[in-house]
Amino acid sequence: MSKVLIIEDHNDIRENIVEILTLSGYTVFQANNGKVGVESAILNLPDIILCDIMMPELDGYGVLYLLNKNPETSTIPFIFITAKSERPDLRKAMEMGADDYLTKPFDDMELLQAIESRLNKKKSEQDFYKNALASNEKENGPKQGIGELKKLIEEHVHRPFKKNQTIHYEGDRAVGIYLVISGKVKTVKMAEDGRELMTGIYHSNDFLGINTILCHETFTDTATALEDSELCFFPKEELEELLKRYPDVAEKFIKILSNEIRSKDTHLLLLAYQSVRKRIAESLVKLFDLEDEVQANSIKVTRDDLAAMSGTASETVSRTLTEFRNEGLIEKKGSHIKVLDYNKICKMKN
Repeated sequence: MSKVLIIEDHNDIRENIVEILTLSGYTVFQANNGKVGVESAILNLPDIILCDIMMPELDGYGVLYLLNKNPETSTIPFIFITAKSERPDLRKAMEMGADDYLTKPFDDMELLQAIESRLNKKKSEQDFYKNALASNEKENGPKQGIGELKKLIEEHVHRPFKKNQTIHYEGDRAVGIYLVISGKVKTVKMAEDGRELMTGIYHSNDFLGINTILCHETFTDTATALEDSELCFFPKEELEELLKRYPDVAEKFIKILSNEIRSKDTHLLLLAYQSVRKRIAESLVKLFDLEDEVQANSIKVTRDDLAAMSGTASETVSRTLTEFRNEGLIEKKGSHIKVLDYNKICKMKN
């Protein structure tokens, strides 16, 4: 049975919410001001918190700030309930780390759906944490360092990135690494002639920026979200401490680095010696294999991204894809490419 904490100074509103949630099967705690709400959150550790913004003693922003400072409460989903519907107010709430907001007045279904949505997301994240490092534990058995790494993943705040939003720029100082929770991220390097060369694609369970952190260098490429994505950030100091204390964590990251080096070596040889057709075929296969659930053998990629992956011009990509379509290998509609003959494309890239 999920526990919900309501922090609201208006008695009628608070009691109405409590009644609705109690009837819906939730265990409900309540507080009539921000200070009491923070104390209740620390004492009861609810599964989700609903909090008003404008309150005496301590306002909603102060409540969220204090809860985020406490490791035990920083990961609890937090929803603002407020009459302040101006864009700057809502933007401030989201930038401080709120998961959602409900604008007063709201009806019963809006309330229940918002709570259920956030609880379901939290459960999905917890399931992800349990499975993210499962493959490593199966190979090596459960080890203390991997458990600590998993704990860090659970405790750290996730950062959403919209499609095409930049995560870091080439030349930025590296202050930590990212773990991709969902979505896809590309890294690109700008050539002297202004063209982009894609240096990597990362998806769920992939770490981003390990080589840069371990080399104590600035980023050598720019990372951008290929689609709406969610990433977990680890400060450099925490990663270095884990590597020093736990050999199994160091072993895991050495394997990741080794696989990255091998993959990039293969990619460089491909760019140096293979024909354009083979390079584009290789890129299509790589994108196809990255999909967790390929819908009707379809992948989505822009012409420019495919050009950056294969190290060629966008016009050449268009011409080659037209050839593939005429040969019955693919169907193309906008940025969606349907692979009709996967085996033949694989043989081509080999």
